[in-house]
Amino acid sequence: MQPIDLPGPKAKKYLERDGKFISPSYPRVYPFVMSHGKGTQVWDVDGNRFLDFAAGLAVTGTGHAHPKVVKAIQEQAEKFIHISSDFYHPAWIELSARLNDIAPFSEDALTFLSNSGSESVEAAIKLARHHTGRSQFIGFLGGFHGRTLGSLAFTASKSVYRNRFFPTMGSVVHAPYPDSYRPLLQTRAGEDYGETVVRYIEEQILTRLLPPDNVAAVLVEPIQGEGGYVIPPPGFFPALRALCDKHGILLIADEVQSGMGRTGKWWAIEHFGVEPDIVCSAKGIASGVPLGATIARKSIMTWPKGAHGNTYGGNPLACAAALATIELMEEEYIQNAVEVGQYAIDALDEIKVRHSHIGDVRGLGLMIGVDFVTDQQTRQPHKALRDRIEQLSFKHGLITLGCGQSTIRFAPTLSISKEEIDEGLQIFEHAITLAERG
Repeated sequence: MQPIDLPGPKAKKYLERDGKFISPSYPRVYPFVMSHGKGTQVWDVDGNRFLDFAAGLAVTGTGHAHPKVVKAIQEQAEKFIHISSDFYHPAWIELSARLNDIAPFSEDALTFLSNSGSESVEAAIKLARHHTGRSQFIGFLGGFHGRTLGSLAFTASKSVYRNRFFPTMGSVVHAPYPDSYRPLLQTRAGEDYGETVVRYIEEQILTRLLPPDNVAAVLVEPIQGEGGYVIPPPGFFPALRALCDKHGILLIADEVQSGMGRTGKWWAIEHFGVEPDIVCSAKGIASGVPLGATIARKSIMTWPKGAHGNTYGGNPLACAAALATIELMEEEYIQNAVEVGQYAIDALDEIKVRHSHIGDVRGLGLMIGVDFVTDQQTRQPHKALRDRIEQLSFKHGLITLGCGQSTIRFAPTLSISKEEIDEGLQIFEHAITLAERG
């Protein structure tokens, strides 16, 4: 298997211009300059073909340039591209009605539309404060919720996100996320690690740091994304929901990366048998058109006119794309995430047997993490090896992204086929073999 000579001549010219005109803050991983894409396949400006196992960071769930999504955008663009949120339009109303249909709680939902995941989190923070009259929050170590100052107060996955941006919103206390593979707390007999974390919140945070009646909400990713594609044990969310109910605390599920069918259900939290109070969505909601949604129980979204708003909320192009995306998810792609996701996990488990530096394979649907370690017994993260594998995969035609300390995430399009999984994992294992040789 021969590597591709990257970057190519056209890509080099674009990279040079990029360095002259674009902020250096963007964390580019490798020099991929995209020309076009179709489904799970993408091409760079030099004509090199890649399999995209990142999907624009879990965004293009229906695949790149799905004809139905493209048509919906084109038809809407011919009518009008923008009307400010001071007015009304049909697609905004229809999308909000569909989000009510798929919201992960039995009560009717009201939705606030924005432009991104960070904005959807910001709206949830403000709504929780307004509804409860409380000011304090609980977040989790390893969590990623955005880079704007409110969402940044919850983000605790990498210190670089906060470096030289203090003070953030100073009303968030972080608990350990229930990572059973690398636990920080001591579990008692009869507990799973998720219940241990909730006990810590009650016995330590709510006893020593925050009066419970001051806490507006707990903000949590049902599956941690940037933190390493960590899946909590089954006891976590039932115990957390019970704790929130006990103290009148809202439960906010950040489903920006894990939602919209990625795990084989509309929302990852549905795997754990509890209902949140507010859901934050973005990324895969509109197949790549910028859109965020804060979806809340109707009894909670009671703030008055003018309490929150934006200019681009309910953008017509984004709403049209989201409606087409939801139809495709319902018709085919959520079920495909279940079937192809399990196929991929089974294949990765076989690869793990052949490579001692793979410590853990974990995932639900097509949200899958492969964790690399220096030793399977100590579980010491092997970041350098992970980074090398990521680069080698790219040079052989596979786009992936790292997360956590030492994990490579697989978040491909939900339209991906088993044949494409086979091709991509063949490249991936080849990259592992090369990296392990040094």
